[in-house]
Amino acid sequence: MFVCSCNMLTDTDVDNAVSKGATHPREVYAAKGCKAQCGNCVPGVLCLLRRALRQAREGQGVALDLSGGEGRSLMA
Repeated sequence: MFVCSCNMLTDTDVDNAVSKGATHPREVYAAKGCKAQCGNCVPGVLCLLRRALRQAREGQGVALDLSGGEGRSLMA
């Protein structure tokens, strides 16, 4: 399903970004190589991001790299 028509961002793109360590909407957009344009999609991206992170924590669906790299913790 398309979440952002400006950038052709899908729910699968959100899941893929989370599996690569995204924890904020800007990181989801960056994983797709774009930025929010009009901003109408940000609430939907945030909702999908939270869902994917919750599923990853519960061991379902998306695999999440929690290492954060460079000493960063992605899960506070």
